[in-house]
Amino acid sequence: MSLVLDPAAQDLLFREARTANTFTDEPVTDEQVQAIYDLVKYGPTAFNQSPLRITLVRSPEARERLVQHMAEGNRPKTATAPLVAILSADNEFHEELPTLFPHFPQAKDLFFSERPAREGAAGLNAALQAAYFIIGVRAAGLAAGPMTGLDFEGVRKEFLDDDHTPLMVVNIGKPGPDAWFPRSPRLAYEDVVTTV
Repeated sequence: MSLVLDPAAQDLLFREARTANTFTDEPVTDEQVQAIYDLVKYGPTAFNQSPLRITLVRSPEARERLVQHMAEGNRPKTATAPLVAILSADNEFHEELPTLFPHFPQAKDLFFSERPAREGAAGLNAALQAAYFIIGVRAAGLAAGPMTGLDFEGVRKEFLDDDHTPLMVVNIGKPGPDAWFPRSPRLAYEDVVTTV
């Protein structure tokens, strides 16, 4: 095999990793979340714009407010996960570009002065970062349960502001009993890759 990454790490991050549907009650600490972020922040984004924002839902009151915006089938998972993260795109990410992209600070105004351009860029690049975040959760030995079955506008109004677009909710923790659905099929290499 031509991969450098150890096979056990490949399994942890990809082959054996699955979306968790149940969790134990073992807490997920702020230190674990910081370690996850400190790893995944190095994943690439265009212009290093880094638009992902993470809202950790810890208090019972906040959890109850979030659960009411989840699709019915997702409510029990979100209600019982040790930690829940709302991942969103910051549509005002360009304000950080002079710091994050110092060799070309003009990018802030040249490419991102208009809100529609920022929203498109923020959505794409925050989605990339959300994928990195899920891999980081797995790298920490935890399970992730990413979900898009929710009332996005309700979550935005309840937890965010007009400058942030919710992307998904991720339940985080150690997998509980019967955490996994059967593995769904994947497309074969030849069905995905075209050489021109």
